[in-house]
Amino acid sequence: MNGASVLRTGDAAGNAEVFRCLCRSSPWKWDSLRFELRAVNPGAEEDPSAGMLRAWTRRPGALRVESAEGQLLYSTTGINDSRDGFYVSATRKSWLLPPHLVTPVFNGIDLVSRRPEAAYGEPIFGNGRWSAMLDPVELAGNAPVAYETPFANPVEIHELSETERGGRHTLEAVVSPNLTYRPYDADNPLLLEGHTRVRIDWRTGICVSAVALDGPLQGRGHSLTILGVDEYMLDDLFLEVSMNLTDVREHIPWPVRPHPA
Repeated sequence: MNGASVLRTGDAAGNAEVFRCLCRSSPWKWDSLRFELRAVNPGAEEDPSAGMLRAWTRRPGALRVESAEGQLLYSTTGINDSRDGFYVSATRKSWLLPPHLVTPVFNGIDLVSRRPEAAYGEPIFGNGRWSAMLDPVELAGNAPVAYETPFANPVEIHELSETERGGRHTLEAVVSPNLTYRPYDADNPLLLEGHTRVRIDWRTGICVSAVALDGPLQGRGHSLTILGVDEYMLDDLFLEVSMNLTDVREHIPWPVRPHPA
């Protein structure tokens, strides 16, 4: 994008669709991600590191989570296990391909207008809100509605603008859920009652911030800081017990013993 504006003055419907397309695009925008996450709570401590989590994730199913002090809280295991038992179940869902192996319908600026059927779902830590923030399609739905009319979309957009957050370009919107809003996790939705301010990172399509502006849970939400995108990550990073794999990017010394006289 190189700093160019993606929203057009006076084109509310077109700008709203750009926002929704960005919310559908995450599965095709990145493969690995390193980030910090903290819950936003108006009554919490002011220390920004309090309750903060550090995470590494690599699609399709690898995740590592540490506390701010570096204590391992969660890591995926069996990421290279055989899938035989999964496929033998012979359900239709078991044969769906990962999103990066299927082709969506893109719009004119390489955002996803319509998502195909695929094996969606990010690895989860804690609850489904974790998966929803990494792929916030619940803010847009899988495809455009048949016609642009109030309350037809899952989420109503009240304000929309372009902002910078941590040196990264984002789309910021004030939104509220409609009757057709279906969160990934009904008990932990991105949108709470009333209005919510959300920020979607332009490069990744991730919901980096969602904070309730009113209602009984006003001021609550999450804040995510992206530290690295599409970095090389070894399998060893995501295993509970290290397999002592060698990072071949580093020089490997080869000591030679002197020949005895």
